[in-house]
Amino acid sequence: MHPKNPHINGYDLPALTIANPELKHHTFINKFNTSTIDFSDNVAVFELNKALLLHHYKLEDYTIPENYLCPAIPGRVDYLLYINDLLENVYDKQPSQLKGLDIGVGANCIYPILGACLFEWYMVGADIDSKAVEAATQNVKTNETLKQHIEIRHQKTNAHIFEGIILKDDYFHFTMCNPPFYASEEEANKVAFQKIKNLNPDKTIAELKRNFNGQSNELWCNGGEALFIKRMMKQSTSYKTQVGVFTTLVSRKEHLNTFYKQLHKLKATHQTIKMTQGNKISHLLMWHFNES
Repeated sequence: MHPKNPHINGYDLPALTIANPELKHHTFINKFNTSTIDFSDNVAVFELNKALLLHHYKLEDYTIPENYLCPAIPGRVDYLLYINDLLENVYDKQPSQLKGLDIGVGANCIYPILGACLFEWYMVGADIDSKAVEAATQNVKTNETLKQHIEIRHQKTNAHIFEGIILKDDYFHFTMCNPPFYASEEEANKVAFQKIKNLNPDKTIAELKRNFNGQSNELWCNGGEALFIKRMMKQSTSYKTQVGVFTTLVSRKEHLNTFYKQLHKLKATHQTIKMTQGNKISHLLMWHFNES
């Protein structure tokens, strides 16, 4: 985990249950005599995330529609911290002068919220799902601290990633993306279901299925992350004068060489950062175009 991550020492559940009393209904003492929650229970995970946002980031309220992803906050903070390291080395600006674009903001709106709260960045979040756009917009409207820092835009054309989102007079110091990882709904369901089953092997199949959340566009797309990221790279060439650095998470290491070859063809300079949290390893890929 990034050394500046405020969650590096774990969760202070007593403080979090004060911030969000609903969390108390989901805490228990495990066999190691440690207070925790059932991470295979989507309601418990949501209440934990809500408590983190209320306690650490001073939100007034937070909601997500049923069956939408509720991402783990510490990992999302890591992505933003590494971007911030890059921005500090490149731009001689106050954080509040920096502007970022989150591709695939989701109903949870988590990256813009954290970016605004941690660094006072101005963030634009974009998504193709109209319900997700509506939910993200509502979370912004509900919190006074977010209204001046976050704008949500609806991408109405699946084939486009930046077109219609990066407007004529826009300049973004960075873009970010946590792309759909899987190539099919079947693959997404199988992997996600196995993950929550591993978290709690004692639960029945029916119980596990009730705790399986995520809309299709959040989890999978045709070609999976490999095709999505290659398409994003190709389309990024049309916006190289409007974006300082493009970034994306890469979940599968074996895809990196393919991405490097693509960026070489596009004459882009790239950098990769390995991100580790527990047993999970992902990579943060950044690229930019040199001035011609």
